[in-house]
Amino acid sequence: MLRYGLTALAAAVLVLLAYFFIKLAAESKLVFEQEGILGFVFSNNWDVPNEIYGALPLVVGTLITSTLALVIGVPIAVGVAVFLTELCPRRLRGSLTILVDLLAAVPSVVYGLWAFYYLIPKLKPAEQWFADTFHFIPFVAIDSVPGPNYFIAGLVLAIMLLPIVSAISREVLSTVPSDLKEASLALGSTRWEMIRTSMLPYARRGITGAAMLGLGRAIGETIAVTIVIGDNPILGHSIFGQGYTLAAVIANEFNEAAANPVHKAALIGAGLVLFVLTLIVNSIARLVVMRSERQSGVPIVAQGGVA
Repeated sequence: MLRYGLTALAAAVLVLLAYFFIKLAAESKLVFEQEGILGFVFSNNWDVPNEIYGALPLVVGTLITSTLALVIGVPIAVGVAVFLTELCPRRLRGSLTILVDLLAAVPSVVYGLWAFYYLIPKLKPAEQWFADTFHFIPFVAIDSVPGPNYFIAGLVLAIMLLPIVSAISREVLSTVPSDLKEASLALGSTRWEMIRTSMLPYARRGITGAAMLGLGRAIGETIAVTIVIGDNPILGHSIFGQGYTLAAVIANEFNEAAANPVHKAALIGAGLVLFVLTLIVNSIARLVVMRSERQSGVPIVAQGGVA
């Protein structure tokens, strides 16, 4: 009975996912009939007054902010995990761990308001200097940096995913066998070399999973991004330009779309695209983890330079 019960619960999760997909597809049928599936996803024109709905700027905004969050947040989170696991004094480890984990307890609207009233005014001159100095780098140059923009949204998301990625990475790093670390040190490795060649390769699979979990959090974040991204449904040409995301447009426009069936269907279609995008990201993450597992396997000691 226990086996059948757990099997039924596991199957119910898949049934629930299928129900979500079918329900969202049915509710967004109007906009897909008007714009076409490819036209809706890849058209660069979200014009509500003229009832033209192209979600490409929203998809691109979601991907840009999530990528910035990963690039900024994951290295810092892994560094924090390594410090707390190996380098932090024992008497400070518990309190610092609690402080890092408490970042996850801060509501997203608080992050958004803090970024809007503090980060944006403080970082705008630095952003303008960077855009002017490194204008030759693709997707950097801009004439005048607005307040809310992609970079601020990505930075806020990086702060928000830091405690999740750090906590999982810390747990994975703590499972590295002590004899593996001691063998590396006994062969003359420095502390940094031991971390780089023994600990990180051993924990690579778990760190990858943590990063993908953080990416899922970044893709679906709504309120904080809505406050700091600028809410402009255009395809940005700079990381310091304004934009929009799939989650933000749903939060901003759903109330006013109640009287317009096509607009409402377009927002539900944006939710469907977000749902599919999340599933794709999770599938890719699973493939990466499986590939990492096959590559590490038994010869993990050899990768650490201890064999």
